[in-house]
Amino acid sequence: MSDPIKLPEGAWVLVADGEKALFMRNVTDAQDPMFEIVREKKQDNPPDREQGTDSPGRKADTGVGQRSAMEETDWHQIAKERFADEIAERLYKYAHAGRFDRILLIAPPATLGDLRQKLHKEVTARVVGEIPKTLTNHPLDQIEKLLKRELNEAA
Repeated sequence: MSDPIKLPEGAWVLVADGEKALFMRNVTDAQDPMFEIVREKKQDNPPDREQGTDSPGRKADTGVGQRSAMEETDWHQIAKERFADEIAERLYKYAHAGRFDRILLIAPPATLGDLRQKLHKEVTARVVGEIPKTLTNHPLDQIEKLLKRELNEAA
């Protein structure tokens, strides 16, 4: 079993998904964390059906007169991956500027995987834990309650 996550005063928490990110700072102690929002970042990412303009392409097959459809580009997914790039870059700038010493990452599993691959080693060295959950649509007080419960269960 891994060590419990500690969020001392000043530690940061990133709550993100593929379209929204909340950068927060713990303003109290590790026993009773309370957060203030440092920055909120949103991405306008409409569903793929609203972003695509053409039907899927076609290519010639080896047989005479045969053609196959090509898979359509998923613009919505590409935008989510680019958003993970932006978040990783923002975290690097904050870490490099000394804005945080420790950070907890909370995101859906796919987003955590994308972020993990893109994080600079300077940020990775400051990550105290990861929680694979979607909390971006919760109000701040609910995020605090859920996180307190999660941290207490891990202890």
